[in-house]
Amino acid sequence: MEKKKTKLTLSINTKKSIENINLAKTQGKNSVVIEKKTNKFQGKGFFDKKKTGYTFEKKDKFKSNKFPGQRFRNNQVKITPPGNDYEKRKLAEQRATKRLKEETAKEFKGKTSKKREQKLTVSRALSDKIETRARSLASLKRAKLKENRSKEELKENLKPIKRDVNIPEAITVRELANRMAEQSSSVIKHLFSMGVNVTINQTLAADTAEYLVKEFGHNPIRETKAEEIIQKIKDSRAENLKNRPPIVTVMGHVDHGKTSLLDVLRSANVVSGEYGGITQHIGAYQIESNSKKITFIDTPGHAAFTEMRARGSKLTDIVVLVVAADDGVKPQTIESINHAKAAKVPIVVAINKCDLPDADPQKIKNQLLEYELIAEELSGETLMVEISTKTKKNLDKLLESIMLQAEILDLKTNFESKATGVVLESKIDIGRGPVVTTIITSGTLKQRDYFVSGLKWGKARALINDMGKSIEEAPPSSPIEILGINGAARSGDDFIVLNNEKEAKTLCDSRIQESKVNKNPLTFATQESAFKDKVSEELNIIIKSDVHGSSEAIKNAINNIKHDEVKPKIILSDVGMVTETDVTLAKASNAVLIAFNVKPSKEAKKLAEREKISISSFNIIYEALDYIKKRMSGLLTPDIEEKVIGSAEILEIFKVSSVGKVAGSKVFEGEITSGSNARVIRDSAVIYTGKIGSIFREKNQAKQVSTGQECGITLKDFSDYQKKDIIEAFNSKTTERVI
Repeated sequence: MEKKKTKLTLSINTKKSIENINLAKTQGKNSVVIEKKTNKFQGKGFFDKKKTGYTFEKKDKFKSNKFPGQRFRNNQVKITPPGNDYEKRKLAEQRATKRLKEETAKEFKGKTSKKREQKLTVSRALSDKIETRARSLASLKRAKLKENRSKEELKENLKPIKRDVNIPEAITVRELANRMAEQSSSVIKHLFSMGVNVTINQTLAADTAEYLVKEFGHNPIRETKAEEIIQKIKDSRAENLKNRPPIVTVMGHVDHGKTSLLDVLRSANVVSGEYGGITQHIGAYQIESNSKKITFIDTPGHAAFTEMRARGSKLTDIVVLVVAADDGVKPQTIESINHAKAAKVPIVVAINKCDLPDADPQKIKNQLLEYELIAEELSGETLMVEISTKTKKNLDKLLESIMLQAEILDLKTNFESKATGVVLESKIDIGRGPVVTTIITSGTLKQRDYFVSGLKWGKARALINDMGKSIEEAPPSSPIEILGINGAARSGDDFIVLNNEKEAKTLCDSRIQESKVNKNPLTFATQESAFKDKVSEELNIIIKSDVHGSSEAIKNAINNIKHDEVKPKIILSDVGMVTETDVTLAKASNAVLIAFNVKPSKEAKKLAEREKISISSFNIIYEALDYIKKRMSGLLTPDIEEKVIGSAEILEIFKVSSVGKVAGSKVFEGEITSGSNARVIRDSAVIYTGKIGSIFREKNQAKQVSTGQECGITLKDFSDYQKKDIIEAFNSKTTERVI
């Protein structure tokens, strides 16, 4: 009897599968189709992802077939690969799968209760008992709530976000797009539609930016200018006023004894530390007289330091004008008077060097009358004291005069508020980094205070007074060195303490943005100047100095050097030592590298030697200026002076076998010398300039011929002679030009 085989194909719907099996049994069929959807996590290979149609052989009870390495127990099924009817079974499975999908879709559409899917095995498929579990109501409710919540979140995300956009006085397209959280291309397209052609880095005015913000559906907020913010802060601190020490600036002509006066007052020898005996930095000191403090500011007297003197006069309460009794009123003395009057501060005149035999204090007083400085003895209001720094004559009277002026001025400020001040000087110190010297004008500066100075900001890591001691806080009128700034500030910049780091950074960024906007492009004033600049030579200059004030003074002095044919061009002016970057820049731009009171680093020195770049070091400003003038003079075309020594006319042209063409000429003026410079003139035009080769006189060579004599002349690298040509002999003298 042939064995009955039952063909099974697994299916998802267990109930229908069992019905098919029972139907097959009642009808006496050997096979039934049971469909099964393959798990999506099954790999490729023998089991296909989408469809399965495999033949299973059902064994009779308690019988087994022996195969090598494999045994089958009762009711076990052996898997055999598809036979010839593979295509038929594949088609049946596809139809069953399609039917299953349609039935499942109907169940979901009608919201009928769904059965939880279970893993189906062969044994479970042949079993009459199949466990089924319905999905709980709580699970359905959770799924519904999740779906609704997702829809609501999607709607919220699709709503446009309205932002508050801060608008400064000027802002770039890129920055405006970032603040609105919009694409830069969208902003540019909108401007294009308005007929405005811009780039991503184009600066927009505040009104234009405000209009764009409104167009994109945001709320524009106009920012207050940085200077207005600072002024509000200063005004808010102008309360609870107390008397403060006066700030006195010592001014005058060079070598009239300004620094010597301060040396005596503070008992320190500062002059010995100055190169050339002249002050090239602003120095600030504080002394105590009769239990009262006075802050002194020493300014340079050299003509190049005009900016420093102007800065000192703006900061000061009182100006002490030092005039040498043996020298009189000089240009820098007059300049100091003008600075003091412009700043509207009182002047106390200190007539120095009264111990010298040729001193004439009365002459000084008479000279000052011309500048409206009238002494008290002449019924004026200007205090004048005759002093001598060498013998210390009347120094106490000078201090009394200063304190008297301070009492009249009634100088008061708030000691408890945040500090404000003015930057005197800044530098980059090796080991300490950027250092800024400041005079505190109001409030008290404390360690760890956050501050803004110009375009820089920082945190006060250390405070050092004029005696070199570290202190915890600095009261008003104190000269103080501050460590912790993020770069070298500019001399004359304001100094203001803020509440925290965020405020300091925000204010600093606003100032930087405003400074970029305020930069005007370089334009030629006239067409004439444009042509003039094109033909003029330029001397590129790189300046590295110890402090910002010196760099500023050198730069201003160089810019004052004027010439029609050559001009200086400063491509870099900075503080700190000469670095490798400076040397590389000097090579690339063919620039003069000047180091003022600084030394190059070891790496920069080696690079300069290797690249043959000269680093010119100076300690005195006028020596640096003289060097610049010499280098500029080297670019000038030298003056060439010509003197005609003789002229000859060509009468005939001869050919000599050993020489070639010879011009038979007659000298009609001066003399013609062999080897001298010569030019050939034809029809009033110079056709040749060179040298005379040889001169023949009666078939013999001669060194020179005089007026009225006939000779044969040959010229170097020229033989195109014609009758009536003029040969002109001349000497030239070259003179170097200087600026």
